[in-house]
Amino acid sequence: MAASPSPALRPPPVDLDNAPVTRPFLPPLEEFQPYLERIWANRWLTNAGPFHQQLEEEMAAFLGVEHVALTSNGTAALELAMQALDLRGEVITTPFTFVATAHALRSCNLTPVFVDIDPRTGNLDPEMIEQAISGATCAILPVHCFGHPCRTERIAGIAQDHGLRVIYDAAHAFHVRRDGESLLRSGDASCLSFHATKVFNTFEGGAVICADAAMKARIAQLRNFGFSDAYSVDAAGTNAKMSEFQAAFGLLQLRHVDQAIARRGFIAASYRAGLRGMAAIRLFEAEPGWQLNHSYFPMLLEDGLAHRRDELCARLLAAGIHARPYFWPLVCDHSVYRGLPSADRDMPVARSFAKRILCLPLYPDLALHHVERAVAIVQEFCAESH
Repeated sequence: MAASPSPALRPPPVDLDNAPVTRPFLPPLEEFQPYLERIWANRWLTNAGPFHQQLEEEMAAFLGVEHVALTSNGTAALELAMQALDLRGEVITTPFTFVATAHALRSCNLTPVFVDIDPRTGNLDPEMIEQAISGATCAILPVHCFGHPCRTERIAGIAQDHGLRVIYDAAHAFHVRRDGESLLRSGDASCLSFHATKVFNTFEGGAVICADAAMKARIAQLRNFGFSDAYSVDAAGTNAKMSEFQAAFGLLQLRHVDQAIARRGFIAASYRAGLRGMAAIRLFEAEPGWQLNHSYFPMLLEDGLAHRRDELCARLLAAGIHARPYFWPLVCDHSVYRGLPSADRDMPVARSFAKRILCLPLYPDLALHHVERAVAIVQEFCAESH
């Protein structure tokens, strides 16, 4: 007897009463079909295929940069940038970030040196950077946290004065710009993540925005096992190539990303309108002239309310609103990094942020009734607190 055909896969029902902290943007499925048909026709699935090359070109044009090197994910982008710059020694970075920032350093045999953050932005404090520089320092690894720009001019000046490299973890900063100029032009390299949770996603993926063509060529070699031609391996590279499926999806996403960012901006403005002026919380404000991508909606509870953050999260969750305390605990407080000398450094601002931070849901198809419900709960919480 012939085996019965497998049942058709059915998508799970969408829970309209549930608002996760983030949800990936997906364009109409039928728009992806022609890309899949081309992949099936040419059977080029990976190894810098035609979609991969096209996405590097179109993304460079879209972002207003010259040199884009695609990678398999954002962590690989960080690692490849460090390898391409041949870094050795210690790298000054932030404890207020996702663990991948520090993990990339560790995987490249570099030592993270954690310093405190700016109380206004949550990004690396340039004054703390300068105080931490030693003879072993080779680079600075700042993070544009929540897509808010670091003080790039000040950091560039410090790096120049001390002969240091600067690699930006720009996982949150896709298409952030000022007066049309991309934030991603800052430093020796800016590393992007195209993870499903990001403003621009290719399911998984990433990219290095390179300072010059030579660096792009070096990363292209390193992401392909170190091959310099079909038979010669000149570097101890890795396998960090983006597949044709990811690249094709990225090309489709480029057609929708401006609209997705605009929708994010509308939702962020709706939150801001309802929460501005609340004495119990502090909202993050954009610096004049910057066009943000609204990747997250963070807020800080005032100092005396840190102990009630879990209570607020529970209230929101009971209403179907999944808020999250990015980034808690600090990277330096995870067991894998506690043994570093800098993990014990006095970092009062970062520790305060980690205890007080909370991100509300934000993604393009977030329903406004979820926004209104979240605002009402936070308003009630604030009223009780004073």
